[in-house]
Amino acid sequence: MDISKSNDILINMSDFTWITSLDDLTEAAECFRTLAHPVRLRMIEVLLDHRLTVGEIAELCEIQPHAASEHLGMMRDRGLLDAEREGRKMFYTIAEPGLRSIMDCVHRRYRGEPSCDRPPVNQKENAR
Repeated sequence: MDISKSNDILINMSDFTWITSLDDLTEAAECFRTLAHPVRLRMIEVLLDHRLTVGEIAELCEIQPHAASEHLGMMRDRGLLDAEREGRKMFYTIAEPGLRSIMDCVHRRYRGEPSCDRPPVNQKENAR
């Protein structure tokens, strides 16, 4: 049994076998840094149940399409979003299902309601 003593508290290290590796937490922190922007959070929010074009996302986020493309590209490169080209239009969807839980937390904390607890909409049904 590995016991460490810190500040007069005995800790049995074998009780912490479930703890996440620092490498994995470093990768998670990078994802959080990617999300740490109000426009990107809004983009995630609008994409939770919709398949939208860059132009639609830009309009909903009240930014120019070129700025939306930069934000979306950053999140796509991190694996948070999927992009699919149809003709001249690029459509975006959520790739990381855990984003719903993150937005649930944001909504509970800052809006006081679990508005994202609704079941996900089949994104294929929203296809244009």
